[in-house]
Amino acid sequence: MKLDRRNFLKLAGTGAACMTLGQLGFDLAPVKAYAAQLKISGAKEILTVCPFCSVSCNVIGYVKDGKLVSSEGDPDYPVNEGSLCAKGAAMLSMTTEHNRLQTPMYRAPFSDKWEEKSWDWMLNRIAKRVKETRDKDFILRNADGLAVNRIESMFLLGTSHASNEECALTHQFARALGIVYMDHQARVCHSSTVSALGESFGRGAMTNHWTDIANADSILIMGSNAAEHHPISFKFVLRAKDKGATVMHVDPKFSRTSARSDFHVPLRSGTDIAFLGGMIKYIIENKRFFHEYVTEYTNASLLVDPKFGFKDGLFTGYDPMTRTYDKSTWNYQMDKNGVPRKDKDLKDPNCVFQLLKKHYSRYDLDTVSKTTGVAPKILEKVYKTFSATGRPDKAGTVMYALGWTQHTVGVQNIRTSGIIQLLLGNIGVAGGGINALRGEPNVQGSTDHAMLYHILPGYMAMPAAPWQTLEQYNKDNTPVSNDPESANWWQHKPEYMTSLLKAWYGDNATAENDFCYNLLPKIEKGHDYSYLFLFDRMFKGEIKGGFFMGLNPMNSVPNTHKIRKAMDNLDWCVCAELHNSETTENWHRPDVDPKTVKTEMFLLPSAHRMEKAGSVTNSGRWVLWHHKCVDPQFKTRPFGEMYVPLFNIIRDMYRNEGGTFAAPVINQDWPEKFDPEDLCQRINGRFHKDTEVKGKMYKRGQQVPSFTALSADGATSSLNWLYCGSWTEEDGNKSLRRSPEQTPMQAKIALYPNWSWSWPVNRRILYNRASVDLNGKPYNKDKAVIEWKDGKWVGDVPDGGWPPLSSGKGKLPFIMQTHGLGHLFGPGRMDGPFPEHYEPAETPVNKNLFSKQLSSPVYKFTTSAPDVLAKPADPNYPIVLTTYSLTEHWCGGGETRNVPNLLEAEPQLYVEMSPELAKEKGIKNGDGVIIESIRGKVQAIAMVTVRMRPLKVHGRIIHEIGMPYCFGWTTPGSGDSTNRLTPSVGDPNTTIPEYKACCVNIRKADKITELAR
Repeated sequence: MKLDRRNFLKLAGTGAACMTLGQLGFDLAPVKAYAAQLKISGAKEILTVCPFCSVSCNVIGYVKDGKLVSSEGDPDYPVNEGSLCAKGAAMLSMTTEHNRLQTPMYRAPFSDKWEEKSWDWMLNRIAKRVKETRDKDFILRNADGLAVNRIESMFLLGTSHASNEECALTHQFARALGIVYMDHQARVCHSSTVSALGESFGRGAMTNHWTDIANADSILIMGSNAAEHHPISFKFVLRAKDKGATVMHVDPKFSRTSARSDFHVPLRSGTDIAFLGGMIKYIIENKRFFHEYVTEYTNASLLVDPKFGFKDGLFTGYDPMTRTYDKSTWNYQMDKNGVPRKDKDLKDPNCVFQLLKKHYSRYDLDTVSKTTGVAPKILEKVYKTFSATGRPDKAGTVMYALGWTQHTVGVQNIRTSGIIQLLLGNIGVAGGGINALRGEPNVQGSTDHAMLYHILPGYMAMPAAPWQTLEQYNKDNTPVSNDPESANWWQHKPEYMTSLLKAWYGDNATAENDFCYNLLPKIEKGHDYSYLFLFDRMFKGEIKGGFFMGLNPMNSVPNTHKIRKAMDNLDWCVCAELHNSETTENWHRPDVDPKTVKTEMFLLPSAHRMEKAGSVTNSGRWVLWHHKCVDPQFKTRPFGEMYVPLFNIIRDMYRNEGGTFAAPVINQDWPEKFDPEDLCQRINGRFHKDTEVKGKMYKRGQQVPSFTALSADGATSSLNWLYCGSWTEEDGNKSLRRSPEQTPMQAKIALYPNWSWSWPVNRRILYNRASVDLNGKPYNKDKAVIEWKDGKWVGDVPDGGWPPLSSGKGKLPFIMQTHGLGHLFGPGRMDGPFPEHYEPAETPVNKNLFSKQLSSPVYKFTTSAPDVLAKPADPNYPIVLTTYSLTEHWCGGGETRNVPNLLEAEPQLYVEMSPELAKEKGIKNGDGVIIESIRGKVQAIAMVTVRMRPLKVHGRIIHEIGMPYCFGWTTPGSGDSTNRLTPSVGDPNTTIPEYKACCVNIRKADKITELAR
C-alpha cells in the first residue's frame, strides 16, 4: 500500500498505539524520503571528513539557518561512495549532543570540583605555569657539557584528531619550548608500521591505497578485523573476491571478516612470525618466488660480512649487559668503489638470499604448527594459496592493523610480511603492497608532521646531543651511495632540514647563525622519551606538568593502575577534549579522595571535526580538505585556536620579563591568529627570495612548486617537505580537488589521480618502478601502474622520473633506500636483520621451539614496582589475553561512549571465551567474571562463543580469550579499562606496547558486590 503525507498523519496514531505502519503492510519509503527532504530542504551542503579511522570517509553536512540539521556520506568520494559505518553515521548526534564539554573548566589543587573560567583566564594561567616550569627546569647542557636546550619535566601528548595544520603547529610549539617528551596515538597503535615499512622499502606508509585493494588476486588479512574495524574499506576486499580473489583471515578470533573470507585460520596471539616464517621457507623451497624481481629489485644478491651469524636465538654482536646489538657485522661487503658486492646467481653463502634461506630452514610445518596452534595442512593451504601470486600476472596484498603492531616484536611482524611480498614481487604493483589499516582519523598526517619525540616533520631524525651543528647533523644523517643506479633520495635531507628551520624561524634563520639549528632541543642518543618511559618518570615524581591534547592515556596506556597513580604526581596538567574522560577526571576516580590529589587541572573544550576547517591525510596518503560546516558550538575551540594565542602569550612574557633561554621562543615565525589555509601554505613551503625554477621565476612569498625546488641555502621554507607540491601557485589547494577523471589506463586500476592529492608528488602506488621490467614494460599489462612509452612514463606518477634501467640512465625502484633495493635483509632494526620468532614478554609456554632464546633479548620494559611480569608458563596465569576494537566504538571509546545510540549498541565490557574454557571454569554465558593478571583485575560479562577456540600448542591445549578496550569508569555501567591487565613492555625499535598478548586467569565472580568494585 502506498501512503501519502495526509494518510500518514491520519494513521500515525494507529502506529503508535499498536503495530508499526511497516508491520501493517504500508510502504514507508515515500514518507521517509519526504521526511528527509523536509529536514534538508533549503539546507547548504558542506563537505567534511569523518573523524574516525583513516579510511577518511567524506561526509556531507547539511546546514540550515546556521545549524547542522543532517549528515550523510558523500556519494562522489571514490572510497566510501556515500556509505558510512556506525560511527560515521552518528556524526550529527556526536556534534550536536549536549554531553559535550561546553566551556573552559578549572580544577584547583586538592579541590573536589570544577570551576568555569574564561578562555583568557585559562590561557594566561597555563602560560604562567609553562613559563615557571620551563624557567626552573630547563637543561642548557648535558653531563658531557654539550648544548642540549631541552626541558624534561614537561611533556606534550598530542593527537591524531588534529588537522595537518594543527599538528604542524603543535610540533613547532613543543620544539620552541624545548619539549622532548612528545608523542601521540601513533606511538601506541602504528609506530611499528613506520619502522618496519621504512626498513623494508624506504617509507613507513601504506604502500597502495584503499581503492587499489579491489585489484588483488589474493588477500591475506592478518592482525586485522577489517570488516568490523575499517568497515568501509572492506567493500574493496569483497569486490576483489567477486572477481575471483582468494581472501584468507588469520586471527585468533572468528569475526565478520572471517565470515566473508574463503577461510579463517585461528592462531595463538604472538606467533605471527612463526606463521609467516614458515611461509618464507615454503616460498623458497618450492621456488614460488618471482626470480627476476628478487634478483633485480631486492638486496637478495648483496653479500653480507662473513662474520655475520645467528646462533641460539641471537644474532652476532649481542651484548647481554646492555641488552643491545653491535651491528657492525651486519654490514655489506663493499667493492673498491664503495658499492655493495653482489652475486646475482644467488649462490654465494654470504649473499642475502642464502642467509635468508638458512635462517628460515628451521621453520618447518611441524614446528610452526606446535608453536602457533595451526594444523600443518592448514598452514600449507595458506602458503600455497598466497604464494601463487609470485608471478608477473598476479598480485597479492596484505592487510593488517594493531594485531600485528602491538607486540614486543611488532616491527618484525610487519618486516616478515615485507620479506614475503618482496619475494613474491608484490610491492609497487596494482593489487599488491602492504596495506597498513591505520586507525585514528589523521594518524597518517599527524605522523608525517612528527607528533613523536624521535623525528622531525617528514621523517627526519630528531637532533641529538652529539650533533651540535647543522653541518654535523647533515653529515651523520645524510646517507651516501656510490652506486650509479641508486637514487639515494635521502641525499637531499640538507635541503629539507634547512627549509624546515626557515619555516620555524623565518628571517631569523640565516646561514650565519646556522639557520637557528643551535636553538633546537637535542635528545640523548639511546634515551627513550615515549609513553612508557614518560609515565614511568611521572610515577617517580620527575615530571611537573604537561599537555594531554585529544587523547585519553588513563584508559589506553598499559598497566593503567600505575598510569593513573602517576598522573596524581603532576603539579599541573592541561587537557583538551570533546568530552570528559578517564584522563580529565583522573583526580576523582573511584576510591580516590580528590582532596589528596595536588594536580592543578585545565580543561579546554575542543571543537568537533564539523566545526573547523583543515586537511587530514588518509591511510593511503590522500590529503583531504574538510570544510567548517558550522561555527564551534558553546565556547569550544579548534586546537589551533588554543595553541596560537597560548604561544603568543608565552612569547610576550619572555619579551617583557625575560627568562631561561628565551631565544627559541622569541624568534619563532609564529602566526598572530590561527588560519588553516595559511598554515597549509606554510606546510607546502614558500620562497624567501626571488628564485627561478625550470625557467619560471617565483617571487619571495610565493609557493614552492615541488620538493625538488627546496634548497639548503635558505631560499625556501617548508614545514614538511613531503607535502611540498600540495598547494602551488599554479593549482592552489590540491586537497580540494574532486575530479574523477582518469585515463583508460588509470581507470582500469581505479587510480583516481585527480581526486585530492597524495604525498609524495601525487604518487598513488609507492615503488611503482618495481611494477615494470628493466625496459619499463609492465609485468602485468592488464593492471599496469606505469609504463615507459614514447620516451616518457604514463600512468601513475613514477617513483622517480628517470628512464628505465636498461637505458643505462635509470635508477633502482626503492629510491629512499641507500642502495635502491627492497630489504629482505634489514640491518637497521634493533632486534635483528631477519625477523625471528620470540615468545611475548608474558607467555603460557616455557620454551621457544625455534631457539634457546625464549623472548626477544632486546625488548623494552620499565622497572617501577608495579611493572611486574608473570613468569613463563605461570600456572597462576595460564590463559592468553588479546584485545581488540569494536565497530561501534573507536579506540578507548572516549568519544563514542558519549553518543547514546552507539553506547546502546555496545554498552559494556565483555570477555569472549570458548565453550571448552567456560566449562572448565564453571562459567555460563552472561555470568559476571573476574579477569586477573599479575598487575590487576577487571570485571566483565562472559560471552561464551565458538568464535574463540582452544589451540593445541607445544602438545597441550592452551586457551585464549578476547576483550575490547573501549570502556572506562566515566561511563556508568560500562566497566573499566582492559588495560588494567596489560604489561609495560614494548618493541625495541619503537616502544609500542604489547597489548595483544599477555597472560591472565579468569573466574566467575563470587558475588554481585565483587563486580561492583
